[in-house]
Amino acid sequence: MQNYVYLVGDPEAHTCVVVDPAWEIETIVRAAEADGMTITGAVVTHTHPDHVGGNLFGQVIPGVAELLERVPAKVYVHKVEREFLKGFGSDVEEVEAADTLDVGRIRITFIHTPGHTPGSQCFYVDGRLISGDTLFIGSCGRTDLPGGDPEEMYRSLTQRLMALDGQTVLYPGHNYGGPFSTLGDERHRNPFLRFASLGEFLRAMGGGRVIIP
Repeated sequence: MQNYVYLVGDPEAHTCVVVDPAWEIETIVRAAEADGMTITGAVVTHTHPDHVGGNLFGQVIPGVAELLERVPAKVYVHKVEREFLKGFGSDVEEVEAADTLDVGRIRITFIHTPGHTPGSQCFYVDGRLISGDTLFIGSCGRTDLPGGDPEEMYRSLTQRLMALDGQTVLYPGHNYGGPFSTLGDERHRNPFLRFASLGEFLRAMGGGRVIIP
């Protein structure tokens, strides 16, 4: 799936959170330890199994459950997708648009970006955007899966993300076009950010399915 998993933390406070803990939980924990960091939380862009663990096409993917077995941590998920993280009780914290989370001196701002899923969210951190499956380098998340909504995706891309400064560094949820870009570069090069109207965007999405023009 070529997922990216990120650690965001404060080197002075020696604390960090994991973005979308899945696949190689032992590697995630060891990477934090190697940098002298203690994992205190996990922030979730959305609750598809390749980002939080679970059963995907018959393959069991380690994720949030396995992380919580290794470290005591809170899990931050958008409130409309809380139901998909059952069984974790008080370890799960519901968040919504414009909420913030401080990790030492580092502040994470939650940006609700529905479209790929109803509770998809991005994380803004000091001039950087971790975009999950909302915005990729050269494309955007698909909207033909359950809960997907192409109209919401258009609004998330054009009204929420493109309102940010063009110098914002973009870190996507999958390696579909490289490890990073800037929102300014994507505004000029990404075909899904260049439609003049919602109608044109919907036609290109083929009724929900992503079709690169």
